[in-house]
Amino acid sequence: MSLLSSTSQQARHQQLELGDEALVAMYTQMLTARMFDERMMLMQRAGKVNFHVSGIGQEVAQVAAAFALDRDNDYFLPYYRDYGFVLSVGMTLRDLFLSAFAKAEDPNSGGRQMPGHFGSKKLRIVTGSSPVTTQVPHAVGFALAAKMKQKNFVSFVTFGEGSSNQGDFHEGCNFAAVHKLPVILMCENNQYAISVPVHKQVAGKISDRALGYGMHGERVDGNDALEVYRVVKEARERAIRGEGPTLIEAMMYRISPHSTSDNDLAYRTKEEVEHHRALDGLPRFRMYIQELGLWDDEKEHALREEIKKQLDEASSYADKAPFPTPESVLDHVYADARKEEK
Repeated sequence: MSLLSSTSQQARHQQLELGDEALVAMYTQMLTARMFDERMMLMQRAGKVNFHVSGIGQEVAQVAAAFALDRDNDYFLPYYRDYGFVLSVGMTLRDLFLSAFAKAEDPNSGGRQMPGHFGSKKLRIVTGSSPVTTQVPHAVGFALAAKMKQKNFVSFVTFGEGSSNQGDFHEGCNFAAVHKLPVILMCENNQYAISVPVHKQVAGKISDRALGYGMHGERVDGNDALEVYRVVKEARERAIRGEGPTLIEAMMYRISPHSTSDNDLAYRTKEEVEHHRALDGLPRFRMYIQELGLWDDEKEHALREEIKKQLDEASSYADKAPFPTPESVLDHVYADARKEEK
């Protein structure tokens, strides 16, 4: 079925004040994230890297959200599947591969964190860690700083539906709502918390929890890039106006296994995965820009070849880069008295 069955639908992106160039840029980031993810899966199976947590099926919502934010001023607290998001706010494929290979030049942690644990002071990506949902109260803290210092930025944090049951989530939501803080919380509901399906995790909508905290809540189709863009953009506008936080539940599906250590067919069927693969938002967005006349098969081929070249160059560089020195394991662990004296 055509995505452009009426004149009003043809102008959806224009109604959101998104230009044609922005649409192509969004698709480029989505496809780059997808191809990076696929490359990482292959490299792990080949023994080139030790571990990978995939985000295949979640890129559309991540990229759309990033484009709806102020990428020059806002603060970001992504979770470990957010390759599309971090690429959209300024990280490079080289950065991601350096992290995957645990090399000294890794800008996230100098090769000391697991892949997917993003961090960049320059890009205002706040360092993440393995315990799930700890980034939520951190994001609320950044929003509190924005309010106290009267700064015109918001914090944006993502997490999975499984981790929304952690105390960090509830405490963060309550504090943010009470103090009307400029924070956007986006749950990437991909239907599985490792092997546990969503119906065994929550009995209702995660977005409905917003009502209990006194904040705006909204569920959105995470495979619809323009709808995610709209919801995040409106959430940011509310936050800047001083109207407090927003809880967004973006519905999607984790097409790939939980990680490269996971046998997902032990808890779901191939038929289920293929059903959701057919609903994948990436080809859906490509169809949208193609029917607008902004895209065609020739451009698709050229973009894929360019991304493949970038992947080859970035992975080769990271593979050859030096590992951290043994003594660097103590960096950023203990205070340096000599530096403090200065």
